[in-house]
Amino acid sequence: MKSTMLTLFIMPLLFTTSLNEEYTKYENTVVLELFTSQGCSSCPPADKILNEVKEENVIALSYHVDYWNYIGWNDPFSKVSYSNKQRRYATKFGSSSIYTPQLVINGKEHIVGSKRALVRDKIKEYSKDKSQSKISISNLLKSESLINFDYKYTGELKDKIIRAILIINKRTTTVKRGENKDRILVNSNIVVNEQQFDLIKNYGKGSISIPNLVNAVDNLSLVLIIEDKALNIESATLKAI
Repeated sequence: MKSTMLTLFIMPLLFTTSLNEEYTKYENTVVLELFTSQGCSSCPPADKILNEVKEENVIALSYHVDYWNYIGWNDPFSKVSYSNKQRRYATKFGSSSIYTPQLVINGKEHIVGSKRALVRDKIKEYSKDKSQSKISISNLLKSESLINFDYKYTGELKDKIIRAILIINKRTTTVKRGENKDRILVNSNIVVNEQQFDLIKNYGKGSISIPNLVNAVDNLSLVLIIEDKALNIESATLKAI
Protein backbone atom coordinates (compact mmCIF):
# COMPACT_ATOMS: atom_id res chain seq x y z
CA MET A 1 0.00 0.00 0.00
CA LYS A 2 1.44 3.35 -1.01
CA SER A 3 0.37 6.61 0.58
CA THR A 4 1.84 10.02 1.24
CA MET A 5 0.64 9.82 4.81
CA LEU A 6 -0.97 7.48 7.27
CA THR A 7 -4.76 7.42 7.18
CA LEU A 8 -6.25 10.36 9.07
CA PHE A 9 -9.66 10.29 10.72
CA ILE A 10 -11.52 13.41 11.89
CA MET A 11 -13.00 13.09 15.38
CA PRO A 12 -15.42 15.23 17.40
CA LEU A 13 -13.35 17.40 19.71
CA LEU A 14 -15.81 16.81 22.55
CA PHE A 15 -14.43 13.29 23.04
CA THR A 16 -10.73 13.94 22.50
CA THR A 17 -7.76 14.72 24.68
CA SER A 18 -4.76 16.62 23.33
CA LEU A 19 -1.36 15.23 24.26
CA ASN A 20 1.29 17.65 23.02
CA GLU A 21 4.15 17.39 25.51
CA GLU A 22 7.69 16.73 24.27
CA TYR A 23 8.20 13.31 22.71
CA THR A 24 10.89 10.88 23.79
CA LYS A 25 14.03 10.88 21.63
CA TYR A 26 16.23 7.87 20.90
CA GLU A 27 19.58 8.92 19.42
CA ASN A 28 20.94 5.36 19.24
CA THR A 29 18.22 3.08 18.00
CA VAL A 30 17.87 -0.26 19.79
CA VAL A 31 14.58 -1.99 19.04
CA LEU A 32 13.89 -5.37 20.65
CA GLU A 33 11.07 -7.42 19.15
CA LEU A 34 10.19 -10.41 21.33
CA PHE A 35 8.06 -13.17 19.84
CA THR A 36 6.37 -14.83 22.80
CA SER A 37 3.22 -16.58 23.98
CA GLN A 38 1.35 -17.11 27.23
CA GLY A 39 1.00 -20.74 26.15
CA CYS A 40 4.77 -21.32 26.04
CA SER A 41 6.43 -22.48 29.28
CA SER A 42 9.87 -21.19 28.23
CA CYS A 43 8.60 -17.67 27.50
CA PRO A 44 8.05 -16.14 30.98
CA PRO A 45 11.82 -15.69 31.63
CA ALA A 46 12.13 -13.78 28.34
CA ASP A 47 9.05 -11.69 29.20
CA LYS A 48 10.70 -10.81 32.52
CA ILE A 49 13.94 -9.74 30.82
CA LEU A 50 12.03 -7.55 28.36
CA ASN A 51 10.32 -5.84 31.28
CA GLU A 52 13.71 -5.28 32.95
CA VAL A 53 15.38 -3.63 29.95
CA LYS A 54 12.49 -1.59 28.55
CA GLU A 55 13.51 1.45 30.62
CA GLU A 56 17.14 1.32 29.47
CA ASN A 57 16.88 3.58 26.40
CA VAL A 58 15.61 0.74 24.25
CA ILE A 59 12.27 0.26 22.56
CA ALA A 60 10.90 -3.10 23.63
CA LEU A 61 8.02 -4.74 21.76
CA SER A 62 6.25 -7.96 22.73
CA TYR A 63 4.53 -9.78 19.84
CA HIS A 64 2.27 -12.61 20.98
CA VAL A 65 2.11 -15.35 18.34
CA ASP A 66 -0.91 -17.59 17.83
CA TYR A 67 0.64 -20.99 17.10
CA TRP A 68 0.77 -21.98 20.79
CA ASN A 69 -3.00 -21.54 21.23
CA TYR A 70 -3.74 -25.13 20.18
CA ILE A 71 -2.22 -26.50 23.38
CA GLY A 72 -5.16 -25.35 25.52
CA TRP A 73 -4.73 -21.65 26.35
CA ASN A 74 -5.84 -18.96 23.92
CA ASP A 75 -3.41 -16.07 24.43
CA PRO A 76 -5.66 -12.96 24.43
CA PHE A 77 -2.94 -10.86 22.77
CA SER A 78 -2.03 -13.34 20.03
CA LYS A 79 -2.53 -12.63 16.33
CA VAL A 80 -1.79 -14.63 13.22
CA SER A 81 -0.29 -11.45 11.73
CA TYR A 82 2.41 -11.53 14.43
CA SER A 83 3.21 -15.16 13.62
CA ASN A 84 3.45 -14.19 9.95
CA LYS A 85 5.72 -11.30 10.89
CA GLN A 86 8.01 -13.79 12.61
CA ARG A 87 7.95 -15.99 9.50
CA ARG A 88 9.13 -13.05 7.39
CA TYR A 89 12.10 -12.68 9.72
CA ALA A 90 12.75 -16.42 9.41
CA THR A 91 12.90 -16.03 5.63
CA LYS A 92 15.31 -13.13 6.01
CA PHE A 93 17.56 -15.09 8.39
CA GLY A 94 17.43 -18.24 6.27
CA SER A 95 15.65 -20.23 8.98
CA SER A 96 13.35 -23.15 8.16
CA SER A 97 11.39 -22.81 11.42
CA ILE A 98 10.26 -20.28 14.00
CA TYR A 99 10.43 -20.50 17.78
CA THR A 100 9.63 -18.77 21.05
CA PRO A 101 11.01 -16.89 22.82
CA GLN A 102 12.78 -15.31 19.86
CA LEU A 103 14.26 -11.82 20.22
CA VAL A 104 15.03 -9.84 17.06
CA ILE A 105 17.36 -6.86 17.44
CA ASN A 106 16.90 -3.95 15.02
CA GLY A 107 15.61 -6.43 12.47
CA LYS A 108 19.20 -7.53 11.86
CA GLU A 109 19.74 -10.64 13.98
CA HIS A 110 17.94 -12.91 16.41
CA ILE A 111 18.78 -14.59 19.70
CA VAL A 112 16.97 -16.64 22.34
CA GLY A 113 15.13 -14.01 24.39
CA SER A 114 15.63 -15.75 27.74
CA LYS A 115 19.43 -15.44 27.68
CA ARG A 116 19.83 -12.42 29.95
CA ALA A 117 23.58 -11.88 29.55
CA LEU A 118 23.39 -12.13 25.76
CA VAL A 119 20.43 -9.74 25.61
CA ARG A 120 22.34 -7.17 27.61
CA ASP A 121 25.48 -7.66 25.49
CA LYS A 122 23.45 -7.01 22.33
CA ILE A 123 21.87 -3.88 23.81
CA LYS A 124 25.34 -2.58 24.64
CA GLU A 125 26.61 -3.44 21.16
CA TYR A 126 23.78 -1.78 19.26
CA SER A 127 23.74 1.25 21.57
CA LYS A 128 27.12 2.25 20.11
CA ASP A 129 25.69 2.73 16.61
CA LYS A 130 24.26 6.22 16.22
CA SER A 131 21.24 6.34 13.95
CA GLN A 132 21.64 8.21 10.66
CA SER A 133 17.94 9.11 10.61
CA LYS A 134 15.36 10.30 13.12
CA ILE A 135 11.60 9.99 13.57
CA SER A 136 9.56 12.09 15.99
CA ILE A 137 5.96 12.23 17.22
CA SER A 138 3.96 15.33 18.13
CA ASN A 139 0.37 16.54 18.53
CA LEU A 140 -1.06 13.29 19.85
CA LEU A 141 -4.85 13.38 20.00
CA LYS A 142 -6.66 10.48 21.68
CA SER A 143 -10.33 9.53 21.60
CA GLU A 144 -12.06 6.41 22.92
CA SER A 145 -11.22 4.41 19.82
CA LEU A 146 -8.51 6.27 17.90
CA ILE A 147 -5.16 8.01 18.30
CA ASN A 148 -4.15 10.74 15.84
CA PHE A 149 -0.61 12.09 15.64
CA ASP A 150 1.86 14.05 13.54
CA TYR A 151 5.23 12.65 12.55
CA LYS A 152 8.44 14.14 11.22
CA TYR A 153 11.31 12.19 9.71
CA THR A 154 14.87 13.26 9.01
CA GLY A 155 16.72 10.94 6.65
CA GLU A 156 16.68 9.22 3.27
CA LEU A 157 13.17 8.46 1.99
CA LYS A 158 13.92 5.89 -0.70
CA ASP A 159 12.58 2.39 0.01
CA LYS A 160 11.60 3.21 3.60
CA ILE A 161 8.60 1.96 5.54
CA ILE A 162 6.98 3.61 8.57
CA ARG A 163 5.44 1.39 11.23
CA ALA A 164 2.94 2.75 13.75
CA ILE A 165 2.63 0.45 16.78
CA LEU A 166 0.28 0.69 19.76
CA ILE A 167 1.38 -1.06 22.94
CA ILE A 168 -0.05 -1.79 26.39
CA ASN A 169 2.70 -1.03 28.87
CA LYS A 170 1.91 -3.92 31.24
CA ARG A 171 -0.80 -6.51 31.87
CA THR A 172 -1.07 -9.35 34.41
CA THR A 173 -2.88 -12.54 33.39
CA THR A 174 -3.83 -15.67 35.33
CA VAL A 175 -3.44 -18.58 32.91
CA LYS A 176 -6.08 -21.27 33.32
CA ARG A 177 -4.85 -23.96 30.92
CA GLY A 178 -1.88 -25.08 28.84
CA GLU A 179 1.81 -25.27 29.72
CA ASN A 180 1.56 -22.28 32.07
CA LYS A 181 -1.58 -23.46 33.88
CA ASP A 182 -2.17 -21.71 37.23
CA ARG A 183 0.72 -19.29 36.65
CA ILE A 184 0.31 -15.52 36.96
CA LEU A 185 2.13 -13.96 34.01
CA VAL A 186 3.25 -10.37 33.63
CA ASN A 187 3.64 -9.16 30.06
CA SER A 188 5.13 -5.79 29.12
CA ASN A 189 4.98 -3.55 26.05
CA ILE A 190 2.38 -5.78 24.43
CA VAL A 191 1.71 -4.95 20.80
CA VAL A 192 -2.05 -4.67 20.33
CA ASN A 193 -2.15 -2.96 16.93
CA GLU A 194 0.31 -2.23 14.15
CA GLN A 195 0.06 -0.57 10.74
CA GLN A 196 2.74 0.07 8.16
CA PHE A 197 2.97 2.25 5.07
CA ASP A 198 5.54 3.25 2.52
CA LEU A 199 7.24 6.47 3.63
CA ILE A 200 6.78 9.07 0.87
CA LYS A 201 7.21 12.37 2.73
CA ASN A 202 9.39 13.57 5.59
CA TYR A 203 6.32 14.62 7.55
CA GLY A 204 2.66 13.78 7.77
CA LYS A 205 -0.34 12.91 9.89
CA GLY A 206 -1.31 9.45 11.01
CA SER A 207 -3.77 7.51 13.11
CA ILE A 208 -4.11 4.10 14.67
CA SER A 209 -7.21 2.50 16.16
CA ILE A 210 -7.48 1.29 19.76
CA PRO A 211 -8.70 -2.35 19.79
CA ASN A 212 -11.45 -3.54 22.10
CA LEU A 213 -9.06 -5.59 24.25
CA VAL A 214 -7.59 -2.34 25.63
CA ASN A 215 -9.09 -1.47 29.02
CA ALA A 216 -9.72 1.99 30.41
CA VAL A 217 -7.02 1.45 33.07
CA ASP A 218 -4.33 0.34 30.58
CA ASN A 219 -1.36 2.64 30.09
CA LEU A 220 -0.61 2.93 26.37
CA SER A 221 2.34 4.07 24.29
CA LEU A 222 2.74 4.81 20.61
CA VAL A 223 5.87 3.67 18.79
CA LEU A 224 6.99 4.82 15.34
CA ILE A 225 9.67 2.84 13.52
CA ILE A 226 11.44 3.49 10.23
CA GLU A 227 12.77 0.41 8.46
CA ASP A 228 13.98 -0.45 4.99
CA LYS A 229 12.50 -3.04 2.64
CA ALA A 230 14.96 -5.62 4.00
CA LEU A 231 13.36 -5.25 7.49
CA ASN A 232 16.39 -3.45 8.97
CA ILE A 233 15.28 -0.90 11.57
CA GLU A 234 16.94 2.49 11.15
CA SER A 235 15.24 4.78 13.67
CA ALA A 236 12.45 4.69 16.22
CA THR A 237 10.72 6.72 18.90
CA LEU A 238 8.20 6.08 21.65
CA LYS A 239 5.63 8.39 23.23
CA ALA A 240 3.49 7.56 26.26
CA ILE A 241 -0.20 8.30 25.79
